[in-house]
Amino acid sequence: MTDGGYINTHNHPLPWHPVSDEQVTLDADAPLAPGWIPPEIDTTRAHPARIYDAMIGGKDHFEVDRRAAEVARQHIPQAWGMAQANRAFLGRAVRFLAEAGVTQFLDIGTGIPGPGNTGEVARHVHPGARVVYVDYDPIVAVHTRALLAGADPASTAVVLADAREPETILEHPQVRAVLDFERPVAVLMVALLHFVAPEHDVPGLVARYLDAVCPGSALVLTHITEGRDPEAGAAARKGWEQARSQLHQRTAEEVRELFAGTEIVEPGVVQLQQWRPDDAVDPDFEVWIHGGVGYKR
Repeated sequence: MTDGGYINTHNHPLPWHPVSDEQVTLDADAPLAPGWIPPEIDTTRAHPARIYDAMIGGKDHFEVDRRAAEVARQHIPQAWGMAQANRAFLGRAVRFLAEAGVTQFLDIGTGIPGPGNTGEVARHVHPGARVVYVDYDPIVAVHTRALLAGADPASTAVVLADAREPETILEHPQVRAVLDFERPVAVLMVALLHFVAPEHDVPGLVARYLDAVCPGSALVLTHITEGRDPEAGAAARKGWEQARSQLHQRTAEEVRELFAGTEIVEPGVVQLQQWRPDDAVDPDFEVWIHGGVGYKR
């Protein structure tokens, strides 16, 4: 195996649905994508965004990332299922908004845009949908730009910026070139804000982004909450102690409060598998992530 065992085969059906653990088991001998891997990518060390990609059944990661994902599953068996539930929610929420007529998406903290990413889902409904992907991690930006090479710059942009600095994003020339803030924009903050510390005023950050978009725009947000098992929650936090961003769990009520100033779409801010599910919900599987969609009034 060469180049760290990278696997890149994009043939995911749309709309995207969560995959089983069996489907996520990857072929270590799968062919590589010649010339894809930029020189900036370190294929010898696991990266959080690529670990997440492995958990959701993506193809944009390396063997070292898959091994790290397996270690995470050993310590927190629910981790893979929750990651898949989060990506499935993203797909349902984007599809819901696109079908309602929203054609512009500002995806903040996007990570690697693997299977069922915002652009894929939105353009399945509206081929001309405009999407800006934002992340503060340079490695993620390198991956994203490589994966989206050849995309129309008039409708797609990848921006390296920090969500904690709203003006940097909202006034970025690429953001302004792709998105028209006089028309509704969906602001996506999916699995992002639990990496923002309380001292950065998370409610204030969300409000600043909502202030910048016109009425009829939408907020899509998911956030890790406190599960029923305190020991498992502590293990989850401990798993991120050495990461670039620490994990900050908040209560379900605190997550609901982040939607202030919006009209929350039914069924409200709920565990992700309960938000407009495509299939029957497993009542025994707890997802420690709450999320929802709200329209700016």
